[in-house]
Amino acid sequence: MTGFISKCILRSAALSLAIVATGASAADKITIIVGGMEKQIYLPAVLTQQLGYFKDEGLDVELVNSRAGVEAENELLAGAVQGVVGFYDHTVDLQSKGKYIQSIVQFSQAPGEVELVSAKHPEIKSPADFKGATLGVTGLGSSTDFLTQYLAVRNGLKPGDYTLLPVGAGNTFIAAVKQDQIQAGMTTEPTIAKLLQTGEASVLVDMRTPEKTKEALGGNYPAASFYVQTAWLDSHKEEAQKLANAFVKTMKFIAGHSAEEIADKMPKDYYAGNKDLYVQGLAGGKAMFTPDGRMPADGPETVLKVLSTFSKSLQGKQVDLSKTYTTEFVDAAK
Repeated sequence: MTGFISKCILRSAALSLAIVATGASAADKITIIVGGMEKQIYLPAVLTQQLGYFKDEGLDVELVNSRAGVEAENELLAGAVQGVVGFYDHTVDLQSKGKYIQSIVQFSQAPGEVELVSAKHPEIKSPADFKGATLGVTGLGSSTDFLTQYLAVRNGLKPGDYTLLPVGAGNTFIAAVKQDQIQAGMTTEPTIAKLLQTGEASVLVDMRTPEKTKEALGGNYPAASFYVQTAWLDSHKEEAQKLANAFVKTMKFIAGHSAEEIADKMPKDYYAGNKDLYVQGLAGGKAMFTPDGRMPADGPETVLKVLSTFSKSLQGKQVDLSKTYTTEFVDAAK
């Protein structure tokens, strides 16, 4: 993928080489890292920029790309960026390790992820059949890692029964399936649609809508979000409010427009040469997005339940979920 996304990847590489101060370097200058710019689950970040909502708030926002949510999280903790567009579950996981970050806008109420199984391995009919398999995730410590482990444990497997392999998303994930490096793996749109179209993979577990997510995980699973370090939030409430204003406008735009109308606002690079397939994937998963940026009522508890099933860092720990997100800025959004 070239153009818009490639520029963001280059900026991300430069960012990793030179860590900047935690505070914005100029008035309202904000750097946000996205855990995979091309993923439709994180579409609100780029769409907000494309619609001009950051500028409307007087903000100078730069979006930079990372391969996986865990990499974005690390950049935030290092002070290289002011915010992350990534999965909410990182806020819960990090609190168990003594690090405090908060989601201030919730983009989705479902992961938007699918566990795909390679057409070469029809013997895998459910997560119970993962024993002995190599399973693709975007990165170790990523949300796809968390969810894959939960599906395995819920189906009676132990961590040593399968292997997790970080393969990223998009072309690298597709190549891993084609080369049989992974027998199954978790990914999002537009990667899902590409592999389904060619018949090289099929859906094993679908978490693209709230309804299907409840079947797979037992409740709403708030996923894509905008989160920041709590220390930054406490001293930058004005910037946080402006960012919330911009993102909430975008969530309302998504709720009020069709998949095709939304796709028309995105950079053409994101279509990967097939706009119809991009729109198809977005139409199938659009229900995952919240209409107003608010946290679903039962969401944090579901996330804690899922992570506690397998995470040793959470087991035996008390997590204050009220410190993992706030609705203060969404409630005040204009």
